[in-house]
Amino acid sequence: MGDWQTLYTPCGAVQAWLAKPDGAPRGAVVVAHEIFGLLPHYQHVCERLAQAGFIALAPAYFDLIEPGLVLPTDQAGADRGRSIVNQLGLDCGLDATDTAAQLLACEGHKVGVLGFSWGGTVALLAATRLSLPAVSYYATRNPPFLDEPAGAPLMLHFGTLDAAIPPAAIDLHRQKQPQAQVFVYADADHAFNRDPDPPHQPDAAALAWRRTLDFFTEHLR
Repeated sequence: MGDWQTLYTPCGAVQAWLAKPDGAPRGAVVVAHEIFGLLPHYQHVCERLAQAGFIALAPAYFDLIEPGLVLPTDQAGADRGRSIVNQLGLDCGLDATDTAAQLLACEGHKVGVLGFSWGGTVALLAATRLSLPAVSYYATRNPPFLDEPAGAPLMLHFGTLDAAIPPAAIDLHRQKQPQAQVFVYADADHAFNRDPDPPHQPDAAALAWRRTLDFFTEHLR
């Protein structure tokens, strides 16, 4: 089981969920959540990373706007979540990610970033601006930043049914970040990894997770 930690970021203090493996860590991963806040799903993601041998730290970015805020994963929650992340801004999100990464690095770990949707763009920016190995899942806000060169390895996951990320946008990732690993999953919609919500697509989620663990195993040695 994990535990809460306090991070003091340039934009303010946030709580963060920390999960550690039983044995010697294979590296450390900062987990960046989507527009609903730090759902229990992301605590579970941290636990799964810990089971795979990685330290995982997930900042509750919404604490910078409203401490403890977690939204329902319905249309009303999505509408409010978009308003919150627009108020929060990617710069503060990236600063909080950097704070978490520096804390883990100071403990002697090589650090990567794993992000989902809004957090997937935070992960992209971690690769381009912080030079951290990063995995980005179904991030709709990536295109304006794809001209920024990545300073670290990058992996991206998309679903064919995700209307918010059409094929042309996926192709743009391949064109602008040709070194990145780009995977597209049939019959997978936006948030296909978010178990147990209805968008969850188990086959796509399982394959993407295996690829994600292989990525961090390789690049966080």
